[in-house]
Amino acid sequence: MASAAPSIPLSNLLTPLATTPLRARLLAIDALRGLVMLFMLVDHVRETFFLHVQVADPMDPVNTPPELFFTRISSMVCAPVFVFLTGLSAWLYGQSHSRAEVSRFLFKRGVFLVVLELTVVNFAWNGTLVPTTLWLQVIWAIGWSLLCLAALIHLPRYALAASGLVIVAGHNLLDGIVLTAQSPFYELWSILHQRSFLQITEHTRARTTYPVLPWIGLIALGYCAGPWFARDADPERRTRRLAKWGCGLLAGFVLIRGLNIYGDKPWALQDSGVQTLMSFLSLTKYPPSLMFLMLTMGIGLLLLAGLQRLEGRPLLKVLALYGGAPMFFYVVHLLVLKALYVIAVQVWGLNQGKYFGFDNLSGIWVCSALLCLALYAPTRRFAQLKQHRRDIAWLKYF
Repeated sequence: MASAAPSIPLSNLLTPLATTPLRARLLAIDALRGLVMLFMLVDHVRETFFLHVQVADPMDPVNTPPELFFTRISSMVCAPVFVFLTGLSAWLYGQSHSRAEVSRFLFKRGVFLVVLELTVVNFAWNGTLVPTTLWLQVIWAIGWSLLCLAALIHLPRYALAASGLVIVAGHNLLDGIVLTAQSPFYELWSILHQRSFLQITEHTRARTTYPVLPWIGLIALGYCAGPWFARDADPERRTRRLAKWGCGLLAGFVLIRGLNIYGDKPWALQDSGVQTLMSFLSLTKYPPSLMFLMLTMGIGLLLLAGLQRLEGRPLLKVLALYGGAPMFFYVVHLLVLKALYVIAVQVWGLNQGKYFGFDNLSGIWVCSALLCLALYAPTRRFAQLKQHRRDIAWLKYF
């Protein structure tokens, strides 16, 4: 274990105004978190203002227009990178706290995120306090992953790393296990690995959009990568290690995916080269397949290696701002999108059949850019509040 470091909140390892060497060393982590959250924003704008372009699956290489496919694929790295960095942040938090303290904090934050998903986040998606369907999505998955990590961190690091690898690499062997609602383990299996609907009451059901088992494995691997960022770790060696692992994951993805033998649904030659590439990149996110995680984490580690080399650049500080208050940004952007949609319907009506929407994808990108600018100031203010008001305990959960 590295020597003790100054206390750093788990959800905010750094604010852009920080200047200490320790925080400067960790700036790239928040910058990467901020970058993937901006990718996420684009995808959520698409889900809000492009619903009139109905496709069963935006990753379907046959029936999805290429421009929509590649807009959707730009967000693939978001959830994996965020979960991995959450595990990494947990290890860094443990550098100034006992393992028992870390475990308790992870447990409390996990409960907080699960409750947040069931209340505020679902309100933002559904627009009602009493929805007919509860969508159990990424915040739900991160919450349960933190609850599991709270127990798993007591394992030796090699055992935790082995467990994470087995889960990530081996969970696709379980794809053939499909339970019906009559099975006594249906609810548990739906939460862990099977995307299903769960009937809660006569009028309410839940959709396990993000089965949590692979995410538990990934957050464990993020925690095990923590020593790479220890205070006494050599920065150049860390950057080389990130680049090596990133390239290794991408090479492994190309090899295994090319063989078409394991880790996801098969790809096939299509009528054009673009459609064939789309088929090759059409990967399963719910739950995330081995191929999905190898590709996205390979890209994520290379991005982190690149951001390590941008120390002192303004771009790094701007991205770190968005990543410095991640849960605040997540909740606020969803609420803003819902408000904008309601206002647009009131002003312009349902211009796309049952929906209001943009005529083409360029509107998605323009709207996303404007929202990035609009949310910069409130996110910065909240990050500063977190930095200066450590006496307000609930702030650290955002």
